[in-house]
Amino acid sequence: MNKKTITRRHLLGAAAAAVVLPATARAQMALQPAEVEDDFTRRNVSSFAAHDWRDHFSDLGKGTILADTVSRALHYWSGDGSDYRIYPTSVPKTEELTKRGYTEIVRKKVGPDWTPTASQRERFPDWKYMPPGPDNPLGTHAMYLGWPAYVIHGTHDTRKIGRRSSDGCIGLFNSSIAELFEITPIGTQVRLI
Repeated sequence: MNKKTITRRHLLGAAAAAVVLPATARAQMALQPAEVEDDFTRRNVSSFAAHDWRDHFSDLGKGTILADTVSRALHYWSGDGSDYRIYPTSVPKTEELTKRGYTEIVRKKVGPDWTPTASQRERFPDWKYMPPGPDNPLGTHAMYLGWPAYVIHGTHDTRKIGRRSSDGCIGLFNSSIAELFEITPIGTQVRLI
């Protein structure tokens, strides 16, 4: 009879693999964000909840966006109903930071700058104004909502997508927000659930 025994060497090897593999995965994400985004969408599309715009809005208006904070997905319908898209998102870290209800897109900006809100500065005194660029938490594009300080925006940190990682906003991959930005007119109705 051939019995397998677990040796100290096996345990050390398993521990080393547990440390090295996540670091390798993070490095791969940093080097290939477009491939990470495609892989993320393929792996998580089954977890997105299906929605029909009629369950949330009386008409499509200029366009309609539904941000589902539970399934961490943003749904977009064009004003004529011919275009439907779904994007993976980051969502607020806590219920206290999550605003729900109806609003609309009131302003759009390519290369947004970012200023922390008063409550953010209170919680994080080291947070300062950031001009557009690779360190800016709003990524490459921002669509401002009718609620002050709430934004649908991109992120340079692809690890945030699919997680509770924002301070209240809805974040998308930079390539996704660029696409959504182009097709979304100001006045598009938005609901966060």
